[in-house]
Amino acid sequence: MSERKRLAEARLPTEWGVFRAIAFGAEGTKEPHLALIQEPASAPADGHVHVRIHSECMTGDTFGSTRCDCGPQLHAALEVLGAEGGVLLYLRQEGRGIGLVEKLKAYALQDSGLDTVEANVALGHAVDARTYEDAVWMLRELSLDRVRLWTNNPEKVAALKQAGIAVMVEPLEHVPGPENDRYLRTKRDVLGHWLRSFS
Repeated sequence: MSERKRLAEARLPTEWGVFRAIAFGAEGTKEPHLALIQEPASAPADGHVHVRIHSECMTGDTFGSTRCDCGPQLHAALEVLGAEGGVLLYLRQEGRGIGLVEKLKAYALQDSGLDTVEANVALGHAVDARTYEDAVWMLRELSLDRVRLWTNNPEKVAALKQAGIAVMVEPLEHVPGPENDRYLRTKRDVLGHWLRSFS
């Protein structure tokens, strides 16, 4: 396997501002991780740079699926980063690491009554197959060792802290709707995500 590295870099204008986009991965990969960087107007007083680590979700990010909260979290993070500066790490870990095909199978099982965790297990997968070693490596490549992480996921925080990165947590919540209420409750009650938007 080829060594991971910076593969390409370009200016990326978006509705949230102009970012610097950097692709990271092994030479020849067609699905690199991506960092979007918006330089802050001034250095953060506490040294903690805004960071969002976001795992790919084609259904939510691209098509606006309301089964999850991925799209709204991504857009909310980009709004903050565009206004205040910081870094989005977009990791190619579709479906909590099981891929798009298996995620769609899991959706079908959820429609038959299983929750998001039960569906993954029924398909023979880990509850959450994602890893964050690449995210840590990308942060190191960008010389970031103090971050203000926009997340509700304790696993991301633990992975960064274990690697020696100083982390402050900012919640990134989406108000539940009829299609994702059970999904978000499962993330809170089974996966331990920090979600407070429930009665």
